[in-house]
Amino acid sequence: MRSDDGLAKRFVGAITANSPLLILGAVVAFCVMAFVVYSMFRIDVPEAHVAVLIHNTGKDITNADELAPSPEYKGIQKDVLREGRYFKDPWNWSWEIHPMPEVTKGNMGVLVRLFGEDLGYGEFVATSENHKGIVPEVLRAGRHPINPYMYRIETEHEPVVIPAGFRGVVTNLSGPMPDNPNLLLVEKGKRGVQEETLGEGTYYLNPYMCRVNLIDCRSQRFTVSDSGSMGFPSKDGFWVTMDGVIEFRIKPEMASEVFVTYNDDTNGDEIDKEIVDKIILPNARSFCRLRGSSKAGREFIGGETRQEFQAGFQEVMQEACEPEGIEIIQALVTKIKPPEAIARPIRDREVTKQKLAQYTQQIAQQESEQLLAKEEALIEQRKELVDAEREVVQMTVKAKQEQQVAITKANEQLGVAKFRLEAARDDAEAIKARKEAEAKVIVLRLEAEAEGWKRSVAALGGDGMAFARNLLYAKLAPAYRSVMVNTADSPLMEVFRGFVTDNANEQPTPKKTN
Repeated sequence: MRSDDGLAKRFVGAITANSPLLILGAVVAFCVMAFVVYSMFRIDVPEAHVAVLIHNTGKDITNADELAPSPEYKGIQKDVLREGRYFKDPWNWSWEIHPMPEVTKGNMGVLVRLFGEDLGYGEFVATSENHKGIVPEVLRAGRHPINPYMYRIETEHEPVVIPAGFRGVVTNLSGPMPDNPNLLLVEKGKRGVQEETLGEGTYYLNPYMCRVNLIDCRSQRFTVSDSGSMGFPSKDGFWVTMDGVIEFRIKPEMASEVFVTYNDDTNGDEIDKEIVDKIILPNARSFCRLRGSSKAGREFIGGETRQEFQAGFQEVMQEACEPEGIEIIQALVTKIKPPEAIARPIRDREVTKQKLAQYTQQIAQQESEQLLAKEEALIEQRKELVDAEREVVQMTVKAKQEQQVAITKANEQLGVAKFRLEAARDDAEAIKARKEAEAKVIVLRLEAEAEGWKRSVAALGGDGMAFARNLLYAKLAPAYRSVMVNTADSPLMEVFRGFVTDNANEQPTPKKTN
C-alpha cells in the first residue's frame, strides 16, 4: 500500500509540474477537432441548388429499388436539402449539390418520374406514384427543388392560350379506352376527342396527356368567285354565271363534332378551308343547278326573280349547313350574269320597266306630297279654328266674368240705390210733413189775414174796392213826397183809374197846381 501511494504522489506531482503544457495541448487538440468537424461535416447548399443525400451505411436495398425507401437504408435518399448550412457525418453520409430546375415565365414544366414500376402495355402516363413515366400534373413558372435521381423536368412546353372567339377542342391522348370506339366523340375522361370544349383563357395542360386544337368560331366571309367561276344552265339552255358572298361561323356548341368530321389536318389549322370545300360550296352549287335550271335565262335579269333566287339561296344554305354545325349568318347573291345575247334587250326592257316604275313611283310620290300638303293645310286650318274657338271661349269666359262682376257691382249699386231710395223716401216723407206743416201755417196765417181783411171790408161797409183803395193808398202814400200831375190824363192817374167804381156819385176835384 505504501508503494502505491508513492506512485500516485509522483504522478500527481508530474502532472502538476507539467499542467500548462497539458492545457495547451488540450486546447490545440480541441481546435483541430473543431476545424476537422466544421470542414468535413459541413454541407453548404448555395442559392438555387439542392443537396442530394446518400446514406453510406444501413440496411441494403433490393435490386429493384433505385432509391432508398427510408433513411434507414443505404443509397440515394428521396428528400433533398434546400438552400442553407447543414452538418452530416461524412462516415455515414455523402452528398451531391445539384442546381434547381427552373421553369421560365410563360412556360410550364412536365415531370418524368425515374423510379418505380414499369407501366403497362400502351400506357405512358404514370397515374400512380408507384410507376415510372410522365406525371399528369405540370409545374408552373419558378424554381422547383426536385431530386434529379427521382424526376426529370421538361421545361420547354408552353400553356394552351385560347384567344377570344375561339374554342379549344380537347383530345385525350391517355386514359381508358371508350366503351364505343366507333363514335365521333367519346365519354368524358376517356381516350379520344371530348365533346366539351375550352373557352377563352390560358390552360396549363400536360401535352402528353391531351392535345388542344383551336377552332375559330368567329364570323368569316367567303366569296364564291374565290373558288372559280360558278354557273348553271338555264331552262332555255343558256349558261348563267353567279357570284356571291357567304358569311358563316362554326357553332361553338358543335365545335368538337365539326373538328372530328371535317378535319383532314392533324393540327386542325385548315378546318375553315375544309368547311368551305366540303359543306358550303357543294350546297351552293347544288342549289344553283337545281333552282336555276327551273328558270329561263331572261328571268334572271328581272328584279323579282333575282330577289326570289336570293331569298331561296339564303334559306337553303341555312337549312343545309345548320345540322352540320355551321351557322350561315348571311348568304348574298351579288351578281347573276346571263349571256349577253339575251341580256342586252332584256336589260333594256327591264331598264324601261324600272324607269316606268320609277316614274309611277314619282307620280305616286307627288300625289302623296299633294295629299300631304292638303293634310297640312287642313291641319293648319284646324289649328287656326281651334285657336279661334279657344279665343272665343276665352272671350266668352272673360265676358261672363266681366258680366258677373258687373252684375255683382250692379247688385251692390242696386242695394245702395234701394238704401238711398228708402232714405229718400224717408227724406220725402219728412219734407212732405214739414211742407204740409208749413202750408198749414201759411194757410192759417192767410186765413188769419183773410179774416182780418174780412173784418176790414166789413168795417168799410162790405165794399171790397174801398178796402183795396184804402190798402193801396196806405201802401203808396208813404212812398210819395210830392206828386206833380198836370192833367187828369196823366199816366200816373192811370194807376188809380182802376180803382174808380162805376157807381161813384162824387167825382174828385182835381187840384190845381200853381
